[in-house]
Amino acid sequence: MSAFGPELNPYGSFMMDPAVPEGTTARSGAKLAEGAPHASDEAIVDALRTVHDPEIPVNIYDLGLIYETERLVDGDVKILMTLTAPACPVAGEMPYDVAAAVSDVDGVGEVAVELTWEPPWTPERMSDEAKLILNMY
Repeated sequence: MSAFGPELNPYGSFMMDPAVPEGTTARSGAKLAEGAPHASDEAIVDALRTVHDPEIPVNIYDLGLIYETERLVDGDVKILMTLTAPACPVAGEMPYDVAAAVSDVDGVGEVAVELTWEPPWTPERMSDEAKLILNMY
């Protein structure tokens, strides 16, 4: 038995467990009326650009945190996103902020934002604009 006790490993991983489990999904919005016009991809991206990580002065879209957006035929939107780190202190609220921002767009029905940790986010996912703002060139 180690001096650290059976449950502690002094050589274990330095990575913290995710603050929110993989696959957590935030939802917002309501079904659109049949025949209602649907939002454009550009309008959805514009809404995503209104959401910021509170610790980084760049929106989540340009940070590369949005892995996938899917507009469904009924106007609903599915989003797959990640965060800069699994132990991010806003992990529990950021997907809800994203769902709320996108569901506020005219022509968007229900929004489901799923959080993923795979593949892990890296700075290479950032747009050129984000890299300029953060002086990463």
